Amino acid sequence: MNRLFVISMLLVFVVCSQDKDVKQKEQISAPESTTVISDDYELIIPKKQDGLLILFPCYPCNAENTRTEFSIVDIAIANNITVLLMNFNQHLWLSKTEKEGLENVIIDAVAKNNINPNNIYIGGFSSGGNISLLLTNYLKSTESAIQPKGLFIVDSPIDLLALYESANKTIEKNFSEPALQEANWIIESFDSEFGVGDTAIANYNRKSPYLSKTNETINISELDGLKIRLYSEPDTLWWKENRQAEYENMNAYYIEQLANDLSILYGKDKVTYIKTKNRGYRANGDRHPHSWAIIDEKDLVHWILTK
Repeated sequence: MNRLFVISMLLVFVVCSQDKDVKQKEQISAPESTTVISDDYELIIPKKQDGLLILFPCYPCNAENTRTEFSIVDIAIANNITVLLMNFNQHLWLSKTEKEGLENVIIDAVAKNNINPNNIYIGGFSSGGNISLLLTNYLKSTESAIQPKGLFIVDSPIDLLALYESANKTIEKNFSEPALQEANWIIESFDSEFGVGDTAIANYNRKSPYLSKTNETINISELDGLKIRLYSEPDTLWWKENRQAEYENMNAYYIEQLANDLSILYGKDKVTYIKTKNRGYRANGDRHPHSWAIIDEKDLVHWILTK
């Protein structure tokens, strides 16, 4: 089976202060904008700039996939928000070198294209949410020239140890061949990267965005003052019927725990867990709660424009 297909499947387991009205996508046809495409990203720049939205795709995905699956570009441009669709993918964690590389790509894009950097938000879907958390934490900790005001994740596998343990349960259930291949890939890759047994915990602590077993938030400990949103659609019936997954094996379970821990760290007024219902559909019409579509685009834009 194609490796990227396997990886893409496994990740599914686990009032405005300035009185600005958000223009809806349906009210516009072709917002005036400029598009810049490079190997690293697709950048869409409106005529006037009131914000910058940086988006990271799912594990096997790219900028084109994000644009297809997430109907945010037109409504963002209509509301003067520049959109930077990143091609960076196939990562569940980041090395220091990778964080520095992403920072440089964004700084370069902002400088070359005269982007207003005063109202930046970073978000990502699935593994892209992991990247958003880790990168934003890095940018804050290093006092980078790029300073986000907020971040969000969309049904992301934030707890890598939990993902590993879920893979072991999948192997025990022996539900389907694709599920077994997914689980075996996780076991093999994570054993190689983190080791096994009690000594592996320290390695998971170093790289995983979050560990529920230890309530470890060291890798996202520099987010004070940011607005944070965590999205998931915990349709337990869908997951049971389609993946034989219990709630404890879903990304939503750990996202909810993270929301509680972040609320303690940074205050409930800064952290919002948005639990959606029946919004998850892929661009082709297929029902799937692990989707960009669980986000209400108009509400997200309003959030970005609210001081």
